[in-house]
Amino acid sequence: MQATSLLKIGTFALCVGLFGCERGVSFAGDVQPILLASCVSCHSKSGEGYAASGFSLEDYDGVMKGTKFGAVVVPNSSISSNLYRVIANKTDPAIQMPPQHETSLAEGRGYSLSEKQIEMIAAWIDQGAKNN
Repeated sequence: MQATSLLKIGTFALCVGLFGCERGVSFAGDVQPILLASCVSCHSKSGEGYAASGFSLEDYDGVMKGTKFGAVVVPNSSISSNLYRVIANKTDPAIQMPPQHETSLAEGRGYSLSEKQIEMIAAWIDQGAKNN
């Protein structure tokens, strides 16, 4: 019985250390600051990204509304969510976000989000994409 308890404690410690799963990912505290710092300059109601797609990243409602083409977040499935796919470079380079290539459809140029930021957004989606 003691070995089982130690295994559970070790697994929990590994999970906390590697993935920060001691708490859920918060939209307001974790995801929104990334979007505001890196994305909202184009995806605000006065930005190029909004003009082209109708996608606003200014607040939770805008993120969940998606684009004029449809939703971009599928709660509980980051791999099915276009938001995750475009920031994680899992799409055609022409639509990756932020635009970084001369072949990008968008005019602005930016820098990719860090792996940690991308993982944070994926975790938020996988945890249900809650307004928390």
